[in-house]
Amino acid sequence: MAENAAPADELPLSGITVVSIEQAVAAPFATRQLADLGARVIKVERPGGGDFARRYDTTVHGQSSYFVWLNRSKESVTLDLKSDQGREVLEQLLAQADVFVQNLAPGAAARMGLGADDLAKRFPSLIPCSVTGYGSSGPWADRKAYDLLVQCQTGLVSLTGSAQEAARVGVSVADIAAGMYAYSGVLTALFARATRGSVRAVEVSLFEALAEWMSQPAYYTAYSGAQPPRAGTRHATIAPYGTYTAADGKDVLLSVQNEREWAALCGGFLGDPGLTEDPRFATGSARVRHREEVDALLAERIAASDSGEVMKLLDTIGIANAPVNDVKQFLEHPVLAGRDRWREVPLPGGETVTALLPPVDLAGTTPRMEAVPAVGEHTEHILTQLGYTPERIGALRADGAI
Repeated sequence: MAENAAPADELPLSGITVVSIEQAVAAPFATRQLADLGARVIKVERPGGGDFARRYDTTVHGQSSYFVWLNRSKESVTLDLKSDQGREVLEQLLAQADVFVQNLAPGAAARMGLGADDLAKRFPSLIPCSVTGYGSSGPWADRKAYDLLVQCQTGLVSLTGSAQEAARVGVSVADIAAGMYAYSGVLTALFARATRGSVRAVEVSLFEALAEWMSQPAYYTAYSGAQPPRAGTRHATIAPYGTYTAADGKDVLLSVQNEREWAALCGGFLGDPGLTEDPRFATGSARVRHREEVDALLAERIAASDSGEVMKLLDTIGIANAPVNDVKQFLEHPVLAGRDRWREVPLPGGETVTALLPPVDLAGTTPRMEAVPAVGEHTEHILTQLGYTPERIGALRADGAI
């Protein structure tokens, strides 16, 4: 444990119990963040296969990279929720829980009596959180939604890629956005319950989470009459802001955000302070209109030097820059090593994985970085805590209820 860190039982969310019927990315990301800060997260999975994200790939010592990322520090219980016995166990878990999170298929929660209104009648202090595709009401409430579908529906794909070809964002950005908002929504609901005594249901849709992230290009399009163009690694509405190839064949990204930086770039890097007076380049909007001329000036200058020399000079004159790393280079990044951001997390089967600490540092607090559970690993332990005898647990297992 790091110096000045709080004991595990003093983590900010210790004493909070979360029951989650979750799968894939969005809901598991929300609950993993709650677990990081001390909440007990009981993950309800199907007997046999469990969360289907367990089988997305087998790259991490036989485990799915998605599942390993999203499910550390949780307890896994297997329940057949189509059986009366499985539903009985779930009801007992919910009676002791503070938060219930689900991202079941459209309409499934309501059919099972797990909608917010039904839960409020049976468990008045329970905070329900629903993660949906397009919302629980409205014309698309019954449609399935996956990350790339939502990237397409919100117009994100139309902004991403080169002028010749659109592209998806390379990570599950809609799921991540929804998971972040679900996490913050649950925290807000817990705060409201603690300070005002009010219990508020939380609902987040993938579509509306990513719609929020699309607000800037939405404003730009609504008020300019044209959407920002796809610009590859160039910024669509700021110039210069993009990548250029150096003499050693490596790409360097640089970014100019204001007129002071533009003047520094012209005088200290391009060697032509007079460019600041050129009306083609005098303002940010003008530089965007004359992007080809700006890019030509920079491409010629950067192509004359190796990437290391370019970045060193840009650092000297105060221009933000970066190499274009691949994932392997990201894994070896000096910031992550220098700030001690990696921790070992146990996996089912005895291996470990090196995982990043959560990005929010709370003074005096070390987040939980505990094991990724096997399917149903904690079923007997949890049932025993609920008062089930070994004989009754054996009968449930024989009946396929767990």
